[in-house]
Formats: sequence, C-alpha cells, structure tokens
Amino acid sequence: MTGMDLVVPVRPGAVNQQLRYALRSWAAHVPHRRVWLVGYRPPWVEAVHYLSTPQTGTKYVNTTRAVAAACRNRGVSDPFVLMNDDFFVMEPLTDGVPVLHRGPVAEVEAYYAGRGNGHYLRGLRETRDLLVGLGHDDPLSYELHVPLVVHKEGMLHALDVGRRLEVLHKRTAYGVLAGIGGERAEDVKVMWRGPKIPAGPFLSTMPDAIDNGMVGGRIRSAFTAPGPYEKGGGW
Repeated sequence: MTGMDLVVPVRPGAVNQQLRYALRSWAAHVPHRRVWLVGYRPPWVEAVHYLSTPQTGTKYVNTTRAVAAACRNRGVSDPFVLMNDDFFVMEPLTDGVPVLHRGPVAEVEAYYAGRGNGHYLRGLRETRDLLVGLGHDDPLSYELHVPLVVHKEGMLHALDVGRRLEVLHKRTAYGVLAGIGGERAEDVKVMWRGPKIPAGPFLSTMPDAIDNGMVGGRIRSAFTAPGPYEKGGGW
C-alpha cells in the first residue's frame, strides 16, 4: 500500500476545513506515496501533486472528470486510492484499505426513496438498470464514504460503460464491473451535529457537522498539529 497514491477530487473554494483535516488524517494514518488533488488546489496546500480539470458541470460531472483524469495520468500510481475531501481516517490502516460495500443497490434505493433524494436517486436507479442490463441481476452498492482502491483500467471501463448517464454512480459501476467483492459495512457519513459518531477507522461529515457538531470536535482534537500538506504551519 505504501506505493499507492491518494487521489482526491476537490471543488473550488479556498476555505475547506474538511480537506485540511482529511489531509492531516491521511498523513497520520494512511501509508501512501503521494497525494493528488484533482480539480482545484486551495492556496494553503503544499507538497501535493495537482491535476487541473474543468469545474463547469454538476458536482457529479466534475468528479467523474477528475477520476478519469487521474486514471489517464501516467504519474498517478496504478492502483491508487480514491478519496473525497471529507474522508477522515481516524486509526492507522496497518492492514491496508479494506474493500467495503453497502449491500444490494435495491436496499440502498429503498433508503433514499424515503428521503426523496432527486438527482442522486435517479443516478442510483439508472446505474442499477445499466448493471442489470449487463447481467448483474442484484448489484452491490459501493457508494460509501470510505477510501476505495481503484485500478485504472477497470475504472476507465466503468466510466465508458456509464458515459451516457448524467449521474453515474461510478464507485458502484466500478466495483460491480470489476468484481471487487468485499465486506458489507454501514455508511459513516455524519449528517448532523448530534452525538452519534460511527466507530471504526473511517468518518465523513457534512460541512455543518464538522464546523458545529460533536464529530467536528472529535476530528479537530485528534489532529491538532498542522500536517505536511499545509503551508506555513497551518491556518
């Protein structure tokens, strides 16, 4: 795992507290070779590699462009670890990045249908229908807020297969088409300010949750010192 790069799509915005603490957590707990920011590079970041990609589409289009750019760049390791800028690793990954899934897409669909999640839910259904049409009758969902090891050829194939979908669930398409298997896990995204914080090595947050919630306090207290990817010693 020490030979793998970490790849993180980043949206425009100089103030990104989630990315700051995510980088600190990766430096502390994730053995890796390099960090690649793809899309946007905040001015306070240093010692990372950067790929500029257009930020003219929806967040789904922009992140798909970012992942495709990383797959096509020869400097990025193959495989690499796909991150989000709100992924926090709270414990050392001494045994590497686990392969995790969320269970059958049908069950995840039922969860989001109850919440009325428009674009995301439509993309889930279209990705499911695409995979079913390719012979995967009961596909698994890999839409968890945790790191994912990505092999470039497999991801580029998944992106090509799903290129006509406006909101492709690319982690799911990749996981199913590449047959990565894995263990079932609950999602670790913390949506609110309250005290419920998932156990285990992984956390993810919404901006309000890290700014004002109990989970934000836990993350900040775990990583008080500036990391190697911050200019001038932090803030």
